[in-house]
Amino acid sequence: MNYLANLNPQQQAAVENIKGPMMIIAGAGSGKTRVITMRIAHIIKQGADPFAILALTFTNKAAKEMRDRINQIIGPEAKNIWMGTFHSVFAKILRIEADKIGYPANFTIYDTDDSKSLLRAIIKEQALDEKLYNVNHVYNRISSAKNNLISAQEYNDNATIQGDDYASGRSKIGYIYSIYAGRCMKAGAMDFDDLLYKTNILLREHPEVLYKYQNKFKYIMVDEYQDTNYAQYLIVKKLAAIHENICVVGDDAQSIYAFRGANIQNILNFEKDYPDLNVYKLEQNYRSTQNIVNVANGIIANNQEQLKKNIFSEKEKGEKITLLRAFSDNEEGKLVAESIMQDKASLNLNNSDFAILYRTNSQSRAMEEGLRKLNIPYKIYGGLSFYQRKEVKDLIAYFRLAVNHADEEAFKRVINYPIRGIGKTSLDKLIIAADEQNKTLLSIAETASQFIGGKSGKLIEEFFTMIKSFGVMMKSENAFEVANHIAKQTGLLKDLYDDKSIEGLSRYENIQELLNGIKDYTENESTEDIGLGGFLQDVALLTGNEAANEQDKDTVSLMTIHSAKGLEFKNVYIVGLEENLFPSQLSLTARTDLEEERRLFYVAITRAESKLTLSFATSRYRWGTLISCEPSRFIDEIDAQYLDPKFTAKPLKNAGYLDHDTNSYTKISPTNKPIPQKSVLAKAFTHQVNGDFIASDPKEIEIGMEVEHQKFGFGKVLTIDGPPSDIKTTILFKELGQKQLLLKFAKLRIVK
Repeated sequence: MNYLANLNPQQQAAVENIKGPMMIIAGAGSGKTRVITMRIAHIIKQGADPFAILALTFTNKAAKEMRDRINQIIGPEAKNIWMGTFHSVFAKILRIEADKIGYPANFTIYDTDDSKSLLRAIIKEQALDEKLYNVNHVYNRISSAKNNLISAQEYNDNATIQGDDYASGRSKIGYIYSIYAGRCMKAGAMDFDDLLYKTNILLREHPEVLYKYQNKFKYIMVDEYQDTNYAQYLIVKKLAAIHENICVVGDDAQSIYAFRGANIQNILNFEKDYPDLNVYKLEQNYRSTQNIVNVANGIIANNQEQLKKNIFSEKEKGEKITLLRAFSDNEEGKLVAESIMQDKASLNLNNSDFAILYRTNSQSRAMEEGLRKLNIPYKIYGGLSFYQRKEVKDLIAYFRLAVNHADEEAFKRVINYPIRGIGKTSLDKLIIAADEQNKTLLSIAETASQFIGGKSGKLIEEFFTMIKSFGVMMKSENAFEVANHIAKQTGLLKDLYDDKSIEGLSRYENIQELLNGIKDYTENESTEDIGLGGFLQDVALLTGNEAANEQDKDTVSLMTIHSAKGLEFKNVYIVGLEENLFPSQLSLTARTDLEEERRLFYVAITRAESKLTLSFATSRYRWGTLISCEPSRFIDEIDAQYLDPKFTAKPLKNAGYLDHDTNSYTKISPTNKPIPQKSVLAKAFTHQVNGDFIASDPKEIEIGMEVEHQKFGFGKVLTIDGPPSDIKTTILFKELGQKQLLLKFAKLRIVK
């Protein structure tokens, strides 16, 4: 077969050049996998030994797909290629060379749970505060150190690192790292990070081993090079040092894993390591329509740090991008679900043709509820369904126990969470006593000291009193007031808040989202029972279809944008396009972080083949308070010519429509007379302040005053309201329309 026949000129040039250093910049949908596999096949066809080829990927799925394709071209010899993920390939090398670094060849590989279990045991043995030395935080600190090739000894000797730990009140992390490393060594075990860390040590301290593999691997290819971290970069650079037949493939515009340690500078600065580098750009997108590609190009052009390329599509022009505007996150879910239902009917599409992408896992709640109400089957990818997440189930178990004191499964789930010193032995005694006396666990807990001596008995009795108090509160308060009280009183909220890891932050956001949903439930005019019992029944009905949805292959896909990388769908919805959500509030203090958020948006856009829909809400609940939301700056970066002139949100309350002739949003007033407002799609307004700008004392600002804001320009104060600690002001700005700001943070200058 002529394996080069179906390649375009740029792809063929990249495949046929097999000598020297080269970089293939592969835009989204440009046939990257085909080029990599064809290039490896071509190297073998030119006489190279498959054993001399090293191909590194980031997923086992990618490695398997490539190997299968190569096998179709060259036959069984494909199995001799050293191909796989970084971790699998270097684990293979470490098993061969294990004795050089004091490990047995059959060393154990600890997964994340194994590592955290060991760290948890060490923290307990050292009598350290388990909440302060949260196992996720400790694990992430050690993982980050290893990915930067910092040993336990170097960690403890580094004044900057020690200063950071001391400032956070966790001065013993280095000590824990030392014990952990020793325990792993003694057990003949390596954790996931060790597979890279120990490989670097092996190649650094044993030059004969380095020389062996440098000569062995005459051809090296690295997929998704923009996602490599420092440890991976060093290994690849060392192995390629002799032959320099190294080919890296990637797209800087899709570098979105900095939080995992990925360093975009590896691909941006690749030419500095290899001055005689050959660069090939795969710029034709075979996946998406012209409109979608043009929007993606326009967005990423706003980034300063990038390798310039001109991505284009020769597919049909395609539909313009739809923009949905909702006045709440729940309505956003409803609008998205209705849009999917409409497109399925009019375009004869399957559920599997649709994907809903969001910035954070907590956003799935509103989307799930919208889909369930229209009986649209779906599946959560890269995460659990919202109501199946542990932290959500933990808090709901408290709700269940407060509503039904006889719910023993809920009792057993939460009796010692958050940790309150009630162990398995004490619980077993309670279960036996309850069984003997034919009583519920909670009723036995009232007099636990009779069955369990010491501190545990008293702690169980305190737990009983707390749960009973929740039951009393339910008689007079609505679901949100009780739920919010339970989240705080049990300590669950604080336990999650104290976990500053990425996972901890996500769990904390999920609890916030659950409470937001309960607040919305209590304020919905159609809700008959606004008590906690009514909410639990509503949730039970919503989650009852879970099993059926999971088994149905024809499902709408829900996932975070990070999970969507590498996938494609006919119709894609990107939801929650609001400032402080997407881009994330955490990314707004540094240009590098904001550019990564923009790359994330670029990745989301380029998942779409035929139709792209964007949505945002003008308000969301945050801890029971309805806040106004500002459309994402990313919407402003889209050229209006690519947006559908029809605005599909219903004209209710403050919803509006897009007047395409004037390119402005029009709200519907109480008298149904249009009220023109500035377009959120207009190019960003820039206000220039004088050098002597000094903000006025917030206490001096009054209704009716004209003020100046450093970003929004001049405006008039319309309202000032809220509690003393959270005073908000509504200002009508001349250029940007009406905005609501927190007065203490607004930095306003009184003009007159």
